[in-house]
Amino acid sequence: MDWHTLYPFQSRYKTIQGLRYHYIDEGTGEPIIMIHGNPTWSFYFRNLIRGLSPDYRAIAPDHIGCGLSDKPSPKAYAYTLGARIRDLESFISGLQFDRKLTLVLHDWGGAIGMGFAVNHPEMISRIIIMNTAAFSPPHGKNLPLRLSIIRHCPALARFLILRLNLFARSALILATQKSLSHTVKKGLIAPYGSPANRIATLKFVQDIPISAHDPAWEYIDRMDRHLTDLLHIPMMIAWGLMDAVFDVDYLLEWKRRFPHAETHLFENAGHYLLEDEGDAVLSKIFNFLKRNPG
Repeated sequence: MDWHTLYPFQSRYKTIQGLRYHYIDEGTGEPIIMIHGNPTWSFYFRNLIRGLSPDYRAIAPDHIGCGLSDKPSPKAYAYTLGARIRDLESFISGLQFDRKLTLVLHDWGGAIGMGFAVNHPEMISRIIIMNTAAFSPPHGKNLPLRLSIIRHCPALARFLILRLNLFARSALILATQKSLSHTVKKGLIAPYGSPANRIATLKFVQDIPISAHDPAWEYIDRMDRHLTDLLHIPMMIAWGLMDAVFDVDYLLEWKRRFPHAETHLFENAGHYLLEDEGDAVLSKIFNFLKRNPG
């Protein structure tokens, strides 16, 4: 089976900074924007798009360098958190919504989406969090070893990620608790078939803010200080407890900051929560949306 059969959506594009920004836009009604992380793309949200689009407008963009969006060189695009937030602001502004937005955030999508949300809280009706962060590591946590190596050993990182595609390929095993089908595996890594197409995968890891000297730090710090501006917005947390990167410490930090958030824990799910427990998560999201009308 070809992976396209699992992703039967019409591709759409916006031009942002002269680059093609790909997105899926299915259904009508209240807009739900799904923001992916690294090394995934809108394919990761395929079952949510299919499940929600009969009742909602399901939108899933691909960040520049990811999915079916353009993949420019680092000389042509910044590949930083600040650039990602500005891209999302341009994208959302261009769609000219007349209703408030629900955000679904996973992995780097948490920092990108919450960066948008703290800048525009009046535009947000609900937030759904899945194995992500929008604050500095809790309790001074260090990066996991494999991320630390990529972050601090640039020559090795370029070889492993750009030449071997090891970051995306290893995630097919390490980020999930079940064996993915060959078709799903092909779909998840389909856009990253050459070294030139893997730049974003590398740059995302290199952009992880560790200290105040890192470019992303000012954006994470601002989010950290302004997350309280979002306390009035209904939030749902869906969390795979077998995630080795966004572990229970990150979950507890979200719950500390948003004590009234509706929380659903999935004991046998990893970082790729939607691959491990997609149907269950969709059901929880659908019920949350109905209980908290926009």
